[in-house]
Amino acid sequence: MWPLLVGNGWDVRCLTRNQLRAQRLYGDRDWVQGDLSDEGDCSRALQGCQAALYMVHSIGQGDDFAQHEVNTAKRFAENAAKAAVSRVVYLGGVAPAGIPSTHLASRLAVGEALRAGSVSTLELRASMIIGHGSLSWLMVRDLAARLPVMVLPAWLRSRTQPVAIADVAIALCKAFEIPLPQNAWFDLPGPQVMTAHEILDATAAALNLPKPRTIEVPFLSSRMSAHWLRFVTRADWTVAKELVSGLTTDLLARDESYWKLIDHSSLQTFAEAARIAIGAELAEGKLEGAWGTFERLRAKAASQRETS
Repeated sequence: MWPLLVGNGWDVRCLTRNQLRAQRLYGDRDWVQGDLSDEGDCSRALQGCQAALYMVHSIGQGDDFAQHEVNTAKRFAENAAKAAVSRVVYLGGVAPAGIPSTHLASRLAVGEALRAGSVSTLELRASMIIGHGSLSWLMVRDLAARLPVMVLPAWLRSRTQPVAIADVAIALCKAFEIPLPQNAWFDLPGPQVMTAHEILDATAAALNLPKPRTIEVPFLSSRMSAHWLRFVTRADWTVAKELVSGLTTDLLARDESYWKLIDHSSLQTFAEAARIAIGAELAEGKLEGAWGTFERLRAKAASQRETS
C-alpha cells in the first residue's frame, strides 16, 4: 500500500502504536507513535494531512472492543474535520447475509461512525483479502499447509468473494481521487464466489499439496473450531477467533459498481493472488521451527508422489 501511494505522488505519514517495531520492520517509512483512542495523539497525527486512510481495529483489547472501536472512529472523524482533512477512506468488511458476528458488526458500525462525520468519507468493504500480510490469508494458508485431514464444520459451506491484496491497494488509492458528492460505501468483491471449503482446497493446490481430506461434523460451531486455530496457525488467536465467527453466513457483495467506477476490471483470480502471496512469503526466507520442518517434509512427500 505504501509504495503505491508514494508512487502516486503522496507524502505518507504512518501512525503506529509501536514505533520501534514498525521502524525495525519498515525502516524506509515515516512513522509516528500514537494511539487514536488518545485525543492528543489523534489530533497530532492528523495535523497537516490532506487525506487519511483508516485501517484500525481494537480486537483483543477487551470484551468491549466493539464500543471502543466506534468511540475511536467518532473521535477520529471529529479531529479530521478540525484538521481540515478533505477525504477519509476506510477499509471495512462486507455486510453478511445473516446476523453479523461481533467483529463484522463492529466493522460496519465504524463505517457508519466515520461516514456520519463532516469530512468526505468513502467506506470500502472487503471480505477475505488474499495476500502476504493478510491475517485471513495466513489462517487459510496455514490450515491448508498443515492439516492433511480436516474436520469439516457445516459453516465451511458459507460463500464469499476473496479479493487480491493488490486489487484492494488499487481500490484504496483510487478512493482518494474519485469525486464524491456525499459520503458513500462500496463493496470490493473478488472475481469468484467460493465456499470456505473451496478456498482451502485452492490454497492447497497453490502450495502444490493434495487437497485436505475432510470429515464433516455438522454440529461443530465456529467458536469451537476457533480453538484449534491457536495450535495450527500463526495468526493471533484473539483476532482469528473473531474472523472465524464471521464465517457462519454468506459474505457476498451487493454489486461490482466500484470496480467500474475506478475503471479496474482485470482482477486477480484466487489462484493468481495465492501464488503471489506464497512467493512473497518464500522471499522472506524459510519458515523456522517445528511447523516449518513439517511443511517442508510434507511438500517433499507430495513432490515425490507426483514424480513416482
